[in-house]
Amino acid sequence: MFRIAIIGQKGGDGKTTITLGLAVAATEAEQSVAIIDLDPQANATNWKDRRIAENPAVISAQVSRLKQTIQTAQDYGADLVLIDTPGRSDSAAIEAARNADLVLIPVRPQIFGLETLKGVRDLLRVAGDPLAYVIVNGIHPQVTKGVETTRALIEDTFGLNVAPMHLCQRGSYAEAPTIGRSAQELDPEGKAADELRRLYMFTFELLNKLNSEHYEQK
Repeated sequence: MFRIAIIGQKGGDGKTTITLGLAVAATEAEQSVAIIDLDPQANATNWKDRRIAENPAVISAQVSRLKQTIQTAQDYGADLVLIDTPGRSDSAAIEAARNADLVLIPVRPQIFGLETLKGVRDLLRVAGDPLAYVIVNGIHPQVTKGVETTRALIEDTFGLNVAPMHLCQRGSYAEAPTIGRSAQELDPEGKAADELRRLYMFTFELLNKLNSEHYEQK
């Protein structure tokens, strides 16, 4: 079973949107998926309440019960656990990162979002430096020229890995959760769907590579 934590120090950076999109993409790939919702605002849990489809499972949990909740998901046969964390909660971010094989850090390309990455980098160090990638999120679809500059800035200034794809501002990201769906379910052939599936494949390949290296070292 693989575990992905989605963390950040700012609300509204797209953590839950990315969590839900990855969960649905993994479900479409016939994986058994559990989302662990650590956010007191319970956005992922509320999304599940609005959802007709049975999968993915969503479990609301306290930070202090994270390890036990992950074990429960594994006992029930989950292939993938996604840990959705609140903004501005260092304890939740650290605990999620400690218990993850991969950490994703959504960030919007504005100065206030980018400035939070120093704090995130420090949290990752406390958590033991797990494998982590920043996801640049909320790019205007007609103004993508600065993405590479943003990636280079993040890598050079904060020493963090940056995913090779980004997510744009698209209406389906905001609309889909209101009816318990994800962007790729709302518009399967749309650009948001393509972005989320590419992000899923990126994470899937990373985790499988990590798993292969682990077995080679044994």
